[in-house]
Amino acid sequence: MENILQKILLGVAVGDAVGVPVEFNPRSYFKDNPVVDMQEYGTHDQPKGTWSDDTSLTLCLAESIVEGLDMNLLAQKFIDWRNNNYWTARGWVFDIGIGTRVAIEKLEEGVEPELAGGPNALDNGNGSLMRILPLIVYTKELTVDERFLWTKKVSSLTHAHIRSIISCFYYLEFAKKLIEGMDKWQAYNELQSEIINYLESQQIDAAEIQHFSRLLKKDISIVSDFEIKSSGYVIDTLEASIWTILTTDSYADAVLKAVNLGNDTDTTAAVVGGLAALIYGVENIPTEWLEHLARKTDIDDLAAKYNV
Repeated sequence: MENILQKILLGVAVGDAVGVPVEFNPRSYFKDNPVVDMQEYGTHDQPKGTWSDDTSLTLCLAESIVEGLDMNLLAQKFIDWRNNNYWTARGWVFDIGIGTRVAIEKLEEGVEPELAGGPNALDNGNGSLMRILPLIVYTKELTVDERFLWTKKVSSLTHAHIRSIISCFYYLEFAKKLIEGMDKWQAYNELQSEIINYLESQQIDAAEIQHFSRLLKKDISIVSDFEIKSSGYVIDTLEASIWTILTTDSYADAVLKAVNLGNDTDTTAAVVGGLAALIYGVENIPTEWLEHLARKTDIDDLAAKYNV
């Protein structure tokens, strides 16, 4: 039986590692310098296969799920990552988002996990979306209300605004359908009505739902790349990721297309990579990329502890 958690963790980590060397470069840079393979050094001067905070915090969540998912213990893992290099690729933290850093400082001060994340509209970076995917292995058999509640809890560790929570919820619901064997197009089409109906049933502000209109009311796959943004804003990352998944047909093509959008390359590719691995399987991830991946054995060992 295929290990769902292994697909998620390797998919996220490899995508992240492909994006790390070129993070922050504008899209114009990639017109003349397209990324066609896993690279080394670059932006953060890291060896090939090095992943960032996206994967570190994803692994913290995965480990917490294997252990039973206690929010206070998960918060402590985040603190240990920031202060003690826990679950880092090479033994040090070289990148951290502002929202995540502020939230972890609050956690250190003893703020309750669900109250640590930024609650305002300006706090909608992609820092919870980038790490949330393992949650689906914990929630996939639960009711939709329970899935939404857990998404809210885990997102709110660092990002508590409803826009970040909805973004994470959409992403996880997409993954749930893929895990259940649905193809990506059916998943996308079904979510259009299901997400809107659910959010409306929860009486969520219509203005917030409107932020997701390109995903929920249109066909995002036909939007031109010029109109797809790849910044650190959570909606941009979610849209870019689903657009990329729908317009590619392999793991490598999806991750490379995500990276070549530019800007927040590691996070877009990590978010894409998780879904792409669920669609195409670990066997579709280029062997050389897996061979260079930092701490691959540790990641495999963690995934092996999940046997459902």
